[in-house]
Amino acid sequence: MGVIVDVRIPAHQFELGRRLPFHDGDSAELERVGTVGGGDVSVFSLSWMLPDGCVENPFVDADGYRLEVLEPFDGQELYVLAWEPTADPFFGLIDDYGGSVRCGTGTSDSWTFETRFPSHDAFASFRSSCEATEMGVDVERVYNPTRRGTGAWYGLTPRQRRTLELAVERGYYDIPRRCTTIELADELGISDQAVTERLRRGIVTFVTNALLFEEG
Repeated sequence: MGVIVDVRIPAHQFELGRRLPFHDGDSAELERVGTVGGGDVSVFSLSWMLPDGCVENPFVDADGYRLEVLEPFDGQELYVLAWEPTADPFFGLIDDYGGSVRCGTGTSDSWTFETRFPSHDAFASFRSSCEATEMGVDVERVYNPTRRGTGAWYGLTPRQRRTLELAVERGYYDIPRRCTTIELADELGISDQAVTERLRRGIVTFVTNALLFEEG
C-alpha cells in the first residue's frame, strides 16, 4: 500500500512556489483531481486568490505547466493546474522514485505537500536525493495508510480539515459553544451554509475512514 509523507519545501526553491504571486497572509490549496496523457500527467484543482493588479497567467511562459481559470467557488478563484514531472526538479525527484503528489497547501513562505511513495525504501531514496541537491525539503509526517485511498488525513480534503481544525480551535464543539458557524464563516471567507456542510462531510469522512474501517 506504500507510504504517505507530508513534506515541506520553501516556496523559493521550486517553480510552482516561485511563480504564484502571494501577498503576505495569502494561501493556496492544491488537490489532485485526475490525470491526462495516459496517466503520466496529474491534474490539480488550485484554490488561490489572484492578487490585486495581477492579471497575467503566472504560468503562461512556463514550460511544462498549464493553468486554466474556472468560475469562482466558495469565494475564491478556482483553477485547473497540470504539470509535467520534468517541469520542476522537486516534482521530478518525486516522480523518479515512483512518488506522486496528492494535495498541498502553500503560502508565500513555503508549501506542504501530501505525497505517496510505493515503499519506505523509495521514499528514503527520494529524501537522500533531496539532501544531496540541498533542496531544503523537510519531512513533517510519515504515515502507513490503513485504508486504501484515504491518505494521511483519513480522506479529508484540505478545506474540510482546515474547517474542522478551526471549529475545534475556536470552541465550536465546547459546551457551551464559544463560537458559531457564522463566525467561522466570516473567518474562512465563505458562507454559513458552506461551513455547516464542510463540517458535516468532514465528520462523516473521518469517522468512516478512521473508526468504521475494518481491516481484512
